[in-house]
Amino acid sequence: MAVVIASNLRKEFSGDPLFDGVSFKVERRDRVALAGPNGAGKTTLLRALVGETSLQGGDLAFQKGTRVALHDQRPPLERRLTLREYVLSGARDLIALEEELRRLERAMAAGDHDDTTIRRYGEAQARLEHAGGYDWRERATAVVRGLGFADEQLDRQLDTFSGGELTRASLARALGGDPDLLLLDEPTNHLDVESLEWLERELQSLDAGIMIVAHDRWFLEAVTNVVLELDAGRSTYFKGPWHAWRLEKASRLHAAAKAADRVGRDIERLERFVARFRASTEKMARKAQVKLTQIERLKKERAKSKSEIDLLTRRSRSLGFEFLKPARSGRTVLEVEGLDLRIGERVLLEDASFAIERGEHVGLVGPNGSGKTTLLETILERREADDGSARLGHGVVPAYFSQQEMELDTRGSVLQCVQRATGLQRPDAQKLLGRFLFSGWTEHEKPVVALSGGERRRLALALVVASGANFLVVDEPTNHLDMESREALEAALEAFPGTILLVSHDRALLDAVAERTVAIEDRHLNSYDGGWAEYVRRREARQTPSPPPVERKPAAESRKATVKPKAPSELERIEAEIATRESAVAELEQRLAEDWNDVDMLAAHRRAREELQALLQRWELLFERAHT
Repeated sequence: MAVVIASNLRKEFSGDPLFDGVSFKVERRDRVALAGPNGAGKTTLLRALVGETSLQGGDLAFQKGTRVALHDQRPPLERRLTLREYVLSGARDLIALEEELRRLERAMAAGDHDDTTIRRYGEAQARLEHAGGYDWRERATAVVRGLGFADEQLDRQLDTFSGGELTRASLARALGGDPDLLLLDEPTNHLDVESLEWLERELQSLDAGIMIVAHDRWFLEAVTNVVLELDAGRSTYFKGPWHAWRLEKASRLHAAAKAADRVGRDIERLERFVARFRASTEKMARKAQVKLTQIERLKKERAKSKSEIDLLTRRSRSLGFEFLKPARSGRTVLEVEGLDLRIGERVLLEDASFAIERGEHVGLVGPNGSGKTTLLETILERREADDGSARLGHGVVPAYFSQQEMELDTRGSVLQCVQRATGLQRPDAQKLLGRFLFSGWTEHEKPVVALSGGERRRLALALVVASGANFLVVDEPTNHLDMESREALEAALEAFPGTILLVSHDRALLDAVAERTVAIEDRHLNSYDGGWAEYVRRREARQTPSPPPVERKPAAESRKATVKPKAPSELERIEAEIATRESAVAELEQRLAEDWNDVDMLAAHRRAREELQALLQRWELLFERAHT
């Protein structure tokens, strides 16, 4: 059943339409990816659904009693609340429901057995049970833990938390209120990979309709099963997963291009006929006139096909990445030996060692707060190690793309910043800025101190591109980048001929770029061949319980036993099938590491993972039965 049906929605700003004719529905268990370029109206649509902004046309029909929750990037207004109070404030209807149940129980105990009272009591009880019964507060607290907060933080006031922590608190509040329609605007921001994976599982389990705006491709593929795209004021609704939508768009583009080409050839043929027979006999001239009418109709058809092609190929301006060919370094680019890192009394790394050789592309992963950025700064001699060493090799020229905005020279304009940092002449510096979406005199002369967060990221990327470094140390480069720009960055990093050490929560970027993954685990550095998918496979293999040992009879007893074939038990059959499925998943992940853009292989990998998970759950159940 649909929790909301939208028909022909129209939104205007100052009389100009942002979008028009937008129609869709969201049912329970729908996970809708709200796609489209920046500025298409995605956030505005979510705010319209929750009633925070008005629409100038169309209808919204909600299922009776639908509870809507919105999470976006705006920080909480009230900062004097504790984290616990703020999260529970998203479930005021549940608190009211408990009070109503107590009132109804008192009324029934006093002899009120009216049909209306009993029916309302049943409805309120069913609603509370849907939220987890009287334990719903514990479920809300579990959500807070899943998003990376510790129990001791629950009673801290909001004004003591960082901006990223407040964003996670907003997400916890939206999830903890048991909504029927959950609206999430960039929910993956400020989450480490462990929290991201928890969020994916949580969203898959909720009995609700969900709409998501996100630039994390791995997240969208893992969670969503419907796509609603807003582009150029129009909407397209597609029932299917993210990779199928990408394939559908490519098919539509191919069909539109073929149609335009066919119509173009028909127009040329008819125009040749008209040119030849227009001044001929009266009969042929009449035929030529008919052909002219056909030509006009075909031109309209061609214009329609070209419009479709323009829409399908239309992109928000994406970054024009192009790295300069760097100088060759020595074979060993980085060598870390016996490294200890601490912040105050907290130990981040102890006795950590690893090395990176020339040309390697290495991903560095670990939970938030595990020391990834601290390790990068130590490698680049921006802080001292507590013990051990980190040395760059001969001829290594590093460039650091950090999360901190103070890396930019804030004196003067954007153009002056680029020229001072790169030594480029004005025309070349202007070309570089144009490739990074700073176009025209106004944007070139904009003061660096006046740039937004996204603009600062783009400017810092431009400086890295022009640095000529042969060792890129890159910390969360995709923050504030749209999907097209992320894919452009991914392609450029893949093609970079030098050495890369990459920290990112964008698992698609990690899987495409990294040939080796170094993970911070229990204050140590462990190295794994391959990108993100291979790292996850090995991590899950370590967590999967080993099959129980086979009890063997003594040799003498074996000789006395009658030799008789024994049919394998269901447990043994499933163990054999698990081994087969694990091999299949490993093979798919190895092929995916070579080509992330293969949508058919992505779908096959997802199905194989789901089948393997189902087998493992069945194995655990049978194993528990056999040993109890």
